[in-house]
Amino acid sequence: MTRPQVKPELFRWARQRAGFELAQLSRRFPSLGRWESGQRRASQKSVERFARAVHVPVEYLYLAEPPVERLPIPDRRAASNELLGRLSPDLLESVDVCLARQAWYRGHRELVAAADGPREMVGSVNARSEVVEAAAAIRQALGVSLETQRKPPTWVDGLRKLTERIEALGVLVMSSSVVLNNNRRRLRPEEFRGFTLSDRLAPLLFVNAAATKAEQMFTLAHQLAHVWLGQSGVCDAQVTAVPDKEAERWCDRVALELLVPLEAFRAQQRAGAEQRDEVIRLVRRFKVVRPRCSPS
Repeated sequence: MTRPQVKPELFRWARQRAGFELAQLSRRFPSLGRWESGQRRASQKSVERFARAVHVPVEYLYLAEPPVERLPIPDRRAASNELLGRLSPDLLESVDVCLARQAWYRGHRELVAAADGPREMVGSVNARSEVVEAAAAIRQALGVSLETQRKPPTWVDGLRKLTERIEALGVLVMSSSVVLNNNRRRLRPEEFRGFTLSDRLAPLLFVNAAATKAEQMFTLAHQLAHVWLGQSGVCDAQVTAVPDKEAERWCDRVALELLVPLEAFRAQQRAGAEQRDEVIRLVRRFKVVRPRCSPS
């Protein structure tokens, strides 16, 4: 039986695409180094096993050259992101799964749109809108207040309550720390924190649940700001980093104002309190991320 001819660069591309070093896969595929160098051909069965291991459609391995993969939505991650420009199968599949779920949700919404119409908040602002006003509009739409933020005793409860309020607006919220319920394929927060699939009928948000609950809270607020902008995209959404894109900076500022209104923050501060203790108290009060650069 003639062995299939998979070009060496396709093996190398698939391995690197999945984020594996050669040594990491050599135990499972002892001949991988020779496949990549062209010194040996892989059997059909080996090619299929390899494709499953690196999460790539087996048909891709028989292409003339590595395919150029692109995100179906804008990539809004910062230029400083070390993983920018390398699209992992985990990110690509997460987006594809959510696009399919959004299509189902849109079909459902089309059946009832005559009754309640499109989501009016989608695209209702732009990145030059006043941050405080935009955050206030979102808070009003969600029906949240400082008192409702105070009630949840933990970050888990706070995140759940915020998610419920967002979904009550007709926004589908998806959250996962793995790909397709596969616990061996854990999503990496350093690659992306979340993404938005904007749509007037069926907006969808995805939050990378591999991050901490407090970080997820900020990501959720950031992605919600993108809904108000009417923008789709994959985001870093890190409160401890300054984005290099105008819209991302605006969404960060809106998210911060949404979760911690500046006036309320000032009102909650206690004069003369020890700074470290005050930071911890306010972080717990507002259920937000503790700054990494907080004073020692």
